Amino acid sequence: MSVPATTVVPPLTDELDIVIPTIRNLDFLEQWRSFFQPYHLIIVQDGDPTKTIRVPDGFDYELYNRNDINRILGPKASCISFKDSACRCFGFLVSKKKYIFTIDDDCFVAKDPSGQEINALAQHIHNLLSPATPFFFNTLYDPYREGADFVRGYPFSLREGVTTAISHGLWLNIPDYDAPTQLVKPLERNSRYVDAVLTIPKGTLFPMCGMNLGFHRELIGPAMYFGLMGDGQPIGRYDDMWAGWCAKVICDHLGLGVKTGLPYIWHSKASNPFVNLKKEYKGIYWQEEIIPFFQGVALPKECTTPQKCYIELSKLVKEKLGPIDPYFEKLGDAMVTWIDAWNELNPSADATNAAPVKKTEAAPKKK
Repeated sequence: MSVPATTVVPPLTDELDIVIPTIRNLDFLEQWRSFFQPYHLIIVQDGDPTKTIRVPDGFDYELYNRNDINRILGPKASCISFKDSACRCFGFLVSKKKYIFTIDDDCFVAKDPSGQEINALAQHIHNLLSPATPFFFNTLYDPYREGADFVRGYPFSLREGVTTAISHGLWLNIPDYDAPTQLVKPLERNSRYVDAVLTIPKGTLFPMCGMNLGFHRELIGPAMYFGLMGDGQPIGRYDDMWAGWCAKVICDHLGLGVKTGLPYIWHSKASNPFVNLKKEYKGIYWQEEIIPFFQGVALPKECTTPQKCYIELSKLVKEKLGPIDPYFEKLGDAMVTWIDAWNELNPSADATNAAPVKKTEAAPKKK
């Protein structure tokens, strides 16, 4: 008598959305089909809203373009970047799920050293569902992983860990370099696969990359605003890093964890370093003052939610970074608008500093 094969049910299919920013047809999804098809996709179309974006058959998805963003947010649409992948955060805003995984459309399935295809989404879920250890560094990386544990000398009082809010994945092939590094290392490719996940310690910032990223939307979503970048702004390619700096200081304040390492994706396309330099050059100067600013941020104990933290952070941005350039005054205002929009579309969230809740119309679901 034959025994039927056990059906493996993908985790969190009803609790996670995949958010993809794009300007092109999403043929790359074919390679991800076996991993992504059980999940709901939110596609944020950047650029010309009259252009038709083709999505392969069989995926459950919603597609939003700039017209939808303007219709849903009204005047608050000004906080969503145009002609920049920072538009992806609109997908975070309209999602109603507990978790988010976001990926770029030039990222494909990588293989581990044994040749096995890597299910990046499953690894992000594993990272998010296991604790983090931001208060004391474990030299065996992630102590909750099979085959590892806490090393001798690790305080027992800290071994329970804290909830992981952000899972930051890495990339094989094209590294995530800035323009000057691209220019001096045009042929460099990353072939090093490091089989490790570690918690970024409290008080330590990191350059977050948005092309392979998972996070706990309910715990840190309001802080995952990718700023004002792209069209009409003096800076680009700092959207994910801005979100990472803001989210990390808020995670530290709220006692949440951030992990980096596995999973890897295959980053297929190197962007033009000369175009990138034009977008980045002000940020390259500004970051020398931005980083010390974030390193010195101290949020008051009254900030007990990511919304309250973010509003307080917006004030500090205007006060401390505003003198660098008027852009930061504008960015500080946009941060407040973002929280207003978040609370409007997520009325169960902390309504502190939010606009009056009103019913909004969602984009039609497309399959």
